[in-house]
Amino acid sequence: MNRFLLIISGAILTFGLSGIALADDFRLPRSQQTPGGVASINLGKLDEKPSALFNDLPVAVVKVADNYHALVGIPLSTEPGWHSLEVTSASGPIPSYEFEVVGKAYPEQHITITNKRQVNPNETDMARIKKDRTSIANAKRYRHDEVLGISFDIPVKGVRSSSFGSRRFFNKQPRRPHGGMDIAAAEGTDILAPADAYVIETGNYFFSGKCIFLGHGEGLQTFYAHLSSIDVSPGDRVTRGQKIGEVGATGRVTGAHLHWSVGLNRTWVDPELFLTDSE
Repeated sequence: MNRFLLIISGAILTFGLSGIALADDFRLPRSQQTPGGVASINLGKLDEKPSALFNDLPVAVVKVADNYHALVGIPLSTEPGWHSLEVTSASGPIPSYEFEVVGKAYPEQHITITNKRQVNPNETDMARIKKDRTSIANAKRYRHDEVLGISFDIPVKGVRSSSFGSRRFFNKQPRRPHGGMDIAAAEGTDILAPADAYVIETGNYFFSGKCIFLGHGEGLQTFYAHLSSIDVSPGDRVTRGQKIGEVGATGRVTGAHLHWSVGLNRTWVDPELFLTDSE
């Protein structure tokens, strides 16, 4: 076993088609080993790209200079303590890596929704929500090997109005923790791709409204919700800074804003860790 606390350097890196660092335009996400954070694990210098699993789900593996790194998304439900990453190379299993997850307390957020059906959906709404969940789960499973981006620009200019991980109460009823960052902006404000990506899926869901899934490679995804309009289609290739849609107030909202999520190994993690303007 390789037991260690994971420490990431401040090196700035860019990844090309094979996941190999090509220039100094991008950087790895900040490592934050808490529920909702990211563990960046240096797998060392290997002859071939390994594969990695955390909780039986595939983990993003990228090559930086001569070393491979696993980027592990830590679910908000993860218990503090030591956890294992299973790594396999072409020549067979590699001794498991263990990393420590430290507990983190997230604040409460109490929200009043005037449309009672968006808090307690009726039978017809629930049928739609069930279909939405299947579509969203399928989108979150999507992976491609081509690494197009690993750090992100903020996708819209505005006030960051609600932070990731907040324990949410709608009309005093507890709901799932907030799985993204909310950015308040006027309806119609341009939303820009934070990095190069493929468009995985677009949709119009009961809770999320009009939305977009982008895939940046190796299961790293970004998600955009409550849009007023969508300017891209599934299968499109988009580039950093390209307009993909506009801010809106569709779905369950109290006003116009962008809900922005970042996903790794099918779990939402703190977008702040991936921003190029974060220290």
